[in-house]
Amino acid sequence: MNPLPIDIWSDIACPWCWVGKRHLETAIAESEISTSINWRAFELDPMAPQEAPKQVDYAERLAKKYGTTRSEAQQMIDRMVEFGRASGVEMRFDRIRPSSTFDAHRLLAWARDRSRQTELKERLFAAYLHEGLCVSDPELLASLAVEVGLDREEAREVLSGNDHVEEVRADEQLAAQIGATAVPFFVFDRRLAISGAQPSEVLQEAITRVAEELD
Repeated sequence: MNPLPIDIWSDIACPWCWVGKRHLETAIAESEISTSINWRAFELDPMAPQEAPKQVDYAERLAKKYGTTRSEAQQMIDRMVEFGRASGVEMRFDRIRPSSTFDAHRLLAWARDRSRQTELKERLFAAYLHEGLCVSDPELLASLAVEVGLDREEAREVLSGNDHVEEVRADEQLAAQIGATAVPFFVFDRRLAISGAQPSEVLQEAITRVAEELD
């Protein structure tokens, strides 16, 4: 049987997306079913600045976004950190520097054709959510591409032009068409969609169910 295709809409600025990636990896390993992963673009904040601020009070930012107190927002952050740690990821909200992820998505689209998309996705998650790096910086993005085995000059060429802009926009338009308003959003062989960082057991059940339908 051919690998089971899984399309995932997500953003590297989304903590739940990193957790969802870990849960999916566990689900795939436990199902022992061959899969093919395609990471699709989704911007949590299309209006995010191109240049990241040097420092951000993330609790204050979250409080404004959800209309809560700073204390309540900090409790949300603490719960997310604990949940992430239990899933194998270490998030550092005290380091996060919000900025545009559009070019990162373009680079991910480029990496897909070079069989390094998942590796780059993981590196970008860590860069944004753990290291607090400015993921809108083209030189940083090129360096991260090199770390996962891609060519620096090719990455620079992609980032300096308009390569994969249409592909990223198409992903975002398709997300709107299929009702993917929150991420992560998993689609298994275009048959079954699941939203959110569901437990690995839920994702494994989806993988097994769709694989059986294809068998």
